[in-house]
Amino acid sequence: MAAADDPWDTAADPNNPPTDQLPIGVGNSRGARWAPEGGAWSDLDHARRVVSEATRILVLTGAGISTDSGIPDFRGPQGVWTRDPEAERLSSIDSFVADPAVRRRAWQVRLASPVDAAEPNAGHLALVELERRGVLELLVTQNIDGLHVQAGHSPALVVEIHGTTREAVCLHCAARWPMDEILTRVRAGDDDPHCTEPMGSGPAGTGTAGTGTAGTGTAGTGTAGTGTAGAGAERACGGLVKAATISFGQPLVAADLERAERAALRCDLILAVGSTLSVHPAASLVPTAERAGAAVVIVNGGPTAMDGLADAVVHGPISHVLPALVGHRSSDRTSDSTSPVGDHRGPCGR
Repeated sequence: MAAADDPWDTAADPNNPPTDQLPIGVGNSRGARWAPEGGAWSDLDHARRVVSEATRILVLTGAGISTDSGIPDFRGPQGVWTRDPEAERLSSIDSFVADPAVRRRAWQVRLASPVDAAEPNAGHLALVELERRGVLELLVTQNIDGLHVQAGHSPALVVEIHGTTREAVCLHCAARWPMDEILTRVRAGDDDPHCTEPMGSGPAGTGTAGTGTAGTGTAGTGTAGTGTAGAGAERACGGLVKAATISFGQPLVAADLERAERAALRCDLILAVGSTLSVHPAASLVPTAERAGAAVVIVNGGPTAMDGLADAVVHGPISHVLPALVGHRSSDRTSDSTSPVGDHRGPCGR
């Protein structure tokens, strides 16, 4: 148990700490840690200096950045799969394709999802500041909630490596729809929606299918039993419809992976936020960037698999830590001459 005056103790109210006394820890020099000195703002000094000196930042985000928006993570203490291990089956493409009961449950879970009502939190907005400053090389997110674009990022600078739950896709012809259109059908009683597009009208022949998206491989076998394989142009496709997310057993989009890897090789800082860095290939961006000479800053609610690679590790509530780390020039302490970050001008390296 932490002592009552332990600066690392977040038991009192871990979700709403006082802003002048953030319960954070910082590591540098490849994960070495030190006790806070001089208050929470000075604890952030090294990490803030590294971020402020970078000019080409690759950001990698995971589920932890969205928990303060009301979206639970998957593997945390209160994660979706922790509380209901059976729910993980809903994320398997083989189970989805083979079992109508899994599909029906998946659509009911999607109806009840908090994603549609979620709003970007202060952590999302802090990352937008990096784009405004012109130092964001790319933002790669493992999240499917769409909150980075909703926060104000240019879609051209965001790679949703695991897809998006804001759209639905046909696993046969690759036609796509806004998710609301499919959810309207589910609410009306279509509990296992299939594609109603005319055969041959989808984008399957445009090159999309060849990029490793949901329309290829195992997923595409799910329509074999629909009786539409030889249908004419006026027949409905009949393919299975699912959220446009990448499920277990589906390949990631090759072009997205290549773009993320190029950014990892080019960036001078990789900022990993809200991820345990245990899910690959996204997590491999951290060692890739580090080997190419980039600095590494990790922000998370707890330890990650790659803290030892980092120049700075900041543990704490992400929606509080990121604004402090990144700062908003118009109002944050970083624009104040009394900021504990001071006037550091040293190199961004190790």
